[in-house]
Amino acid sequence: MKIGFIGLGNMGAPMALNLLKAGHSLNVFDLNDAAVHSLVGAGAKAAASPKAAATGVEWVVTMLPAAAHVKRVLTADDGVLAGVPEGTIIIDCSTIDPATVKSMAEAAKANGNTFVDAPVSGGTGGATAGTLTFMVGASAADFRKIRPVLQAMGRNIVRCGETSTGQVAKICNNLVLGITMAGVSEAMALGEALGIDAAVLAGVINTSTGRCWSSDTCNPFPGVLDSAPAARGYTGGFGADLMLKDLGLATDAAKFARQPAYLGALTQQLYQTLSARGEGRLDFSAVINLYRGIKVAI
Repeated sequence: MKIGFIGLGNMGAPMALNLLKAGHSLNVFDLNDAAVHSLVGAGAKAAASPKAAATGVEWVVTMLPAAAHVKRVLTADDGVLAGVPEGTIIIDCSTIDPATVKSMAEAAKANGNTFVDAPVSGGTGGATAGTLTFMVGASAADFRKIRPVLQAMGRNIVRCGETSTGQVAKICNNLVLGITMAGVSEAMALGEALGIDAAVLAGVINTSTGRCWSSDTCNPFPGVLDSAPAARGYTGGFGADLMLKDLGLATDAAKFARQPAYLGALTQQLYQTLSARGEGRLDFSAVINLYRGIKVAI
């Protein structure tokens, strides 16, 4: 199939590469020329704008940092809706607020298109391996149509409900992720202060009731897991500023729903502090440095 893919960051680039590996033809666009050139080297075609990327394609996939970028990419004069063929489904894999999803769905509908939210979980490792989880907000009919495209990039494709429910699932999941990373960081730093070897403590946690992804896959303590961002100076993972954004989406949604989010609000402040220290581009597991009294040079 011919696909327009927009957004070639840490997640988008490997996702697009997996679509190429699956035999699809891609028009790609990103503001980062190096990212575009890398995909072109793998067989994609460079597009000069989102409009050009969406022209003459059967599907459009977007993977962007925030709601403002999604709005710009879709609705600008050189945006997707200015070039996409009528009837094409736009699959947005960004993590944004449910209200923006609904407004973009209305804009797409007015243009003769369908907008589907399909945020992902699984990190850069899952994006590279093609094992992402997709949380999809779409009609049952549209879900059946887009499933083959998503299966080239992920292993677990879940229909959460109608439009915007994919984002609801994503922000709730990342609320848990941020809270558990803060909890593991607090425990690992406490263990260090009390004199236990970090690897021993992590081993106990990972075979006990404290076991979670933040401990057994992305442990924040350096030297515990060779595959974790902590082993490479907290680089190459899910950025702390992105976690801060997602926690903001969750707490804003909680306010709208008049639903308490005590731990979410506290964790958001931890990441706000990390970002204010200039460490927002590091992996979100770097939050442990607040507990250890360490500042990582960037």
